[in-house]
Amino acid sequence: MNGTKIQMPPAAQQKVACEDRDTIAEIFAAIALRASVEVMRIYASDCHARRKPDQSPVCDADEQAEAIILEQLAVRLPHLPVVAEEASARGDRPRCGSSFILVDPVDGTKEFLSHTGEFTINIALIEAGTPIAGVVYAPALDRLWLGGTKAFVCTVAPGGVLPPVSARHAIHVRRAPSHGLTALASRSHSNAETEAFLGRLAIAERHSAGSSLKFCAVAEGEADVYPRFGPTMEWDTAAGDAVLRAAGGLVLGLDNQPLHYGKATELYRNDFFIAWGDRALVPEKPIA
Repeated sequence: MNGTKIQMPPAAQQKVACEDRDTIAEIFAAIALRASVEVMRIYASDCHARRKPDQSPVCDADEQAEAIILEQLAVRLPHLPVVAEEASARGDRPRCGSSFILVDPVDGTKEFLSHTGEFTINIALIEAGTPIAGVVYAPALDRLWLGGTKAFVCTVAPGGVLPPVSARHAIHVRRAPSHGLTALASRSHSNAETEAFLGRLAIAERHSAGSSLKFCAVAEGEADVYPRFGPTMEWDTAAGDAVLRAAGGLVLGLDNQPLHYGKATELYRNDFFIAWGDRALVPEKPIA
């Protein structure tokens, strides 16, 4: 896929053909792999951590990886506008139609700074409010997840070449086990609402994880539910959401409606949400 450039119509509102989803996901994967080299270089050195105006952490890896991703997207998918975390923090938010790209260059900056390895590079394509293609790459773990028409995971080192489809493992959510559910919670965030929600479910196991890895664990059938009753931004969730949806799962707001993307007037803030594996688990009545 190196050098592939999809010629999209000049109007960014033009819908992306279904057969293009997987091609675009592969482009995202190649770009994430390229950016990960710089991310891991900084991971092994002084990352110059500091605080943004909203007091969230940022470091050199966030900014330099984003610069690489934006440069590559401008070459490979030039007609799709891009909303990226660090650019958005500086007030650079392009006018978007129904089709645009969301970028989180390092999701899980706290995990990055703590050297847990549980951080990811996230790139997703949004079409009419829905993430239809996405890539989550965990460079410290050599694991890459793709979501398009189907979902896959593969092993690849930073700077490596995306393995062919034959070398990727197709993934799908699992049916809820009869002995009880496995729940995932954020390593950095938990609150009373989360505990109350989990208390209403038949939870057999509970695990913590950082970044968008939680979506991927549900997509692979390693967990059943991931609730988030706390603030997130669209770029935090879009790629993981795309992978989970492609694997047969759902990401729903508390109104039981799919999480919606492209909320420019709300500065791309998410509502609270719950990521489900088995769709049969979704309660008939909305939580709120």
